[in-house]
Amino acid sequence: MEQGSAKQFGLDTFGDVTVDAAGQRLSDAQVIRNVVDQAVLADELGIDFIGIGEHHRDDFAVSSPEMVLAAIASRTSRIRLGSAVTVLSSDEPVRVYERFATLDAVSNGRAELIVGRGSFTESFPLFGLDLHLYEELFEEKLELFAELLKEKPVTWTGSLRAPLQNQEVYPKTESGSIPTWVGVGGSPESVVRAAKYGLPLTLAIIGGSSERFAPYADLYRRALAQFGHPATAIGVHSPGHIAATDEQAAEELWPHYSAMHSRIGAERGWGPMTEDQYRHEITDGALYVGSPDTVAAKITATFRALDNDRFDLKYSNGTMEHEKLMASIRLYGEKVVPAVKDALK
Repeated sequence: MEQGSAKQFGLDTFGDVTVDAAGQRLSDAQVIRNVVDQAVLADELGIDFIGIGEHHRDDFAVSSPEMVLAAIASRTSRIRLGSAVTVLSSDEPVRVYERFATLDAVSNGRAELIVGRGSFTESFPLFGLDLHLYEELFEEKLELFAELLKEKPVTWTGSLRAPLQNQEVYPKTESGSIPTWVGVGGSPESVVRAAKYGLPLTLAIIGGSSERFAPYADLYRRALAQFGHPATAIGVHSPGHIAATDEQAAEELWPHYSAMHSRIGAERGWGPMTEDQYRHEITDGALYVGSPDTVAAKITATFRALDNDRFDLKYSNGTMEHEKLMASIRLYGEKVVPAVKDALK
């Protein structure tokens, strides 16, 4: 999307493995089918974008976002379809381009992707990559991918894969390129890297208030100008949950959010989250949780603080049931998005 165009509203999911009403874990296959149904509802509600994350671990069912997105494409007509994110560091840029160009064809030009390094590292040993090359892999592969996006013969040399000499890559898209964002978690170096290639920026704000990220948005815009690129879009990705009232939303999310935080925290050395800390993230942090009015007010404040162009709500929350996710999506599309649009007029 172009910077300065109408604000857009998306939804993101990692395909978190969920439970049924009795608390029993669903199969990965059923979770994936549910993700497709969630995206179909989002399309019916007029939501602009659905992003699906890539993971290779027990608690997330989706390892191939573009395959799920292709299934969604066959049942939708307008919603844009993207990854959130594609872990470019552990993938092959040529194959990433080919897969998303194919998705673009079957979806009639609705494909896009967010590339990133990923916050999990399980894909590196899985695909035989050296985790010590974490930074170098992403830098080199992003450089190559930026060349591939031009859809012209590519001559390129790096240090971690074979060079390309006047190489064409297929299929070509009808628009001439695949919209590609760079997802970052808040390091200035990552922000400048996105600006270097003139690619739109997605800020993953998963802790603390969105206002803290205003310097990163400003840095990105200044870096774009210094690199000689035109202004382009900034997106925000943040987690949340919507229900009829603030208390209902907070109570529905807490057990699932707490369990997810404890599970990932055990791997990363975090301490357990208290309910007081959780409530603080709702009132003053990165959790967009509450009634439609509360969530709309918080998203509106984010747009005003960052002047971002798109907001993507990460609506999947650990093991939370499919039915509650569908209800949250419906409130987002029917209540929250119209309220934010009205507030920003």
